[in-house]
Amino acid sequence: LFFWKNSKIYIDPFTYEDPNEAVREFAKEIDVSFVKIEEVIGAGEFGEVYKGRLKLPSKREIYVAIKTLKAGYSEKQRRDFLSEASIMGQFDHPNIIRLEGVVTKSRPVMIITEFMENGALDSFLRQNDGQFTVIQLVGMLRGIAAGMKYLAEMNYVHRDLAARNILVNSNLVCKVSDFGLSRYLQDDTSDPTYTSSLGGKIPVRWTAPEAIAYRKFTSASDVWSYGIVMWEVMSFGERPYWDMSNQDVINAIEQDYRLPPPMDCPAALHQLMLDCWQKDRNTRPRFTEIVNTLDKMIRNPASLKTVATITAV
Repeated sequence: LFFWKNSKIYIDPFTYEDPNEAVREFAKEIDVSFVKIEEVIGAGEFGEVYKGRLKLPSKREIYVAIKTLKAGYSEKQRRDFLSEASIMGQFDHPNIIRLEGVVTKSRPVMIITEFMENGALDSFLRQNDGQFTVIQLVGMLRGIAAGMKYLAEMNYVHRDLAARNILVNSNLVCKVSDFGLSRYLQDDTSDPTYTSSLGGKIPVRWTAPEAIAYRKFTSASDVWSYGIVMWEVMSFGERPYWDMSNQDVINAIEQDYRLPPPMDCPAALHQLMLDCWQKDRNTRPRFTEIVNTLDKMIRNPASLKTVATITAV
């Protein structure tokens, strides 16, 4: 495997014969004595997630999020768990969650990232329903689009872009997270968000039709998912397609149904969503265009005054 250390090309950790080599290459090993675990803040695919503090020598102490690998793991689970760190460690962008390092030489095995005070975007929006202005919401969307533009330039396809996988800090900065892709490798998840399709798990409501039908995951399929994230943000965390079943969603999309604008959503934003949901992936905008479009809206707030009308589709 050949690569240039400072090039902007993402290296898939699964291409390494020894996955531990990928971890050593892209993630800094942290001595466990520098880490203080404080409280449980959630549960991950492989174990508990904690809030804690990290104090590295000659650096100030910072709050961090700590993902742990539960006891009794298999070597495959360890490899899948640490692959997220190998991926995250290659990225450096203000709208991508930052990896601080890993603990692999003691138990439990840990992935340590920056701490995001407001947690996942979907639950944060639901807790603050109606509390943000349109410009604030567009600012959040712009940050997510900028992070996705960076990933696309790195030739990285996320495959699971959704508001639940965006984290929000105390300044309302949104950062793309969840790079494990573990759910695509697990067949025993009970999460109804992920539906089996052609041997993998797919979050149907967020996934482009060609990715559901043929496993064609590209930056263009990430753009489709981004359109769903836009809808989640503008609806303050509503569930896409409400209580429709996954199969009903697939059938409706096939018959050209698209989500209507959320209440009080500017027409320009709903049009951008519809652009992201073009059936032909080649006609969807690229993330560079999406960032430019949102920048124009932020510079010209009058363009957001016209509210989209809900028409029967």
